[in-house]
Amino acid sequence: MTGKTHSAVTRRFGIGLVALALVATACTSGDAETQSSADPAETEAEAAELSITPEAGSEEIAPNTPIRVSAERGAITDVQVDQAVVTEAAVEGEGDEGDLYAMTGTLNEDGSEWISDWNLRPGAEVVVTATAENEAGEETELTTEFTTLDATPGQRLELVSNFPSSGDTVGVGMPVVINFDLPVTNKAQVENSMNVVAEQETAGAWNWITDQMAVFRPEEYWEPYQNVTVDLNLAGVEASEGVYGVTNYQIDFEIGRELIATMHVPDHEMVIEVDGEQERLIEVSNGAANRHFDTTSTGTHVLMERYEHLTMDSATVGIPEDDPGSYLVDVQYAVRTSNSGEFVHEASYNTNIGSANTSNGCTNLRMDDARWFFENTLMGDVLDTTGTDREFEFDNGWGYWQKSWDEWLEGSETGEPQMTTDGTPGSVHGEDL
Repeated sequence: MTGKTHSAVTRRFGIGLVALALVATACTSGDAETQSSADPAETEAEAAELSITPEAGSEEIAPNTPIRVSAERGAITDVQVDQAVVTEAAVEGEGDEGDLYAMTGTLNEDGSEWISDWNLRPGAEVVVTATAENEAGEETELTTEFTTLDATPGQRLELVSNFPSSGDTVGVGMPVVINFDLPVTNKAQVENSMNVVAEQETAGAWNWITDQMAVFRPEEYWEPYQNVTVDLNLAGVEASEGVYGVTNYQIDFEIGRELIATMHVPDHEMVIEVDGEQERLIEVSNGAANRHFDTTSTGTHVLMERYEHLTMDSATVGIPEDDPGSYLVDVQYAVRTSNSGEFVHEASYNTNIGSANTSNGCTNLRMDDARWFFENTLMGDVLDTTGTDREFEFDNGWGYWQKSWDEWLEGSETGEPQMTTDGTPGSVHGEDL
């Protein structure tokens, strides 16, 4: 039995009672008489009494109902929760590792109450076994069984995509991006179901970019060279009325070295620093700035997807073929920095690299520099750009660092930071605790 790391830990109490024999003596001259009360006082401790809710035999309990274990005349020493899925809806997650569904709980200070940390799996037979000890160390055990409500087909919250993926090594600016298949209205409960754990403690928070996209960002860039785990405890969470998650997920990724690229657009160069030391100086040509579209945006960009070969077509960003500003060009070594069409890429055709800004808004590089940039940067690396009058929007690609920490925290449904070593800040259940 374990508890959320930010809450009370499991405590085990056993207090032995010892009967003390008290002996009194008195002496007199002459007819002396000794009196003694040597009989031990015997005290028998009452057995601990346990109760569990939901009650035994309950059927179709809402999956976001907490399990509560209470003890009188004793302290809870162990709680085991077994969830065996028995319906078609629930078996979708059955192939996952069992550890993903191991139930933990939080024990109060005196060991008299335990509450489950996470929700229950829909369509499951649940067996709860609790143990408590009285003051004499004698154990009491109680087992109850009940079933949970199934998740309705078409109303099961599913994970559509996530960035990064397990096994990725990413840069220090990497957000955690979660995309769902259905809109989420109970955002606080879902936020609290998504626990981010990092080796180096930092504060972070989730924001809802849309009703189907949640993004986690730390207060400052991740510390380099550490592992991060995201536990998506979605099984049983009620995302909106009657819509339940059915599957838990775990994402494990690594933060690599710290690479920060900076550009002051009028200078026609990019400076690359790795772990605080300058690694490379690259000559560039940025947007001509004849209009809003071909102005390179100022702000903190996070490197996104990359293509060894890419056909850049202005029609994909809303500029039709017959428009004076249209283009159709094949490039190599393209790394995306926004969703509005900005890339860092090879542009051997541009003779103004290093001397003038003449691109359609992208950052143009010579072939050798473009290949180096492509091969030596990671998704999640940072590109800081200054010197233009076009402000990078926070929801354009991964522009989430455009918001200050206070602004970002205001966008969290819980309104509280999540410490990456302490667990989520609030309840995942469907009732106030």
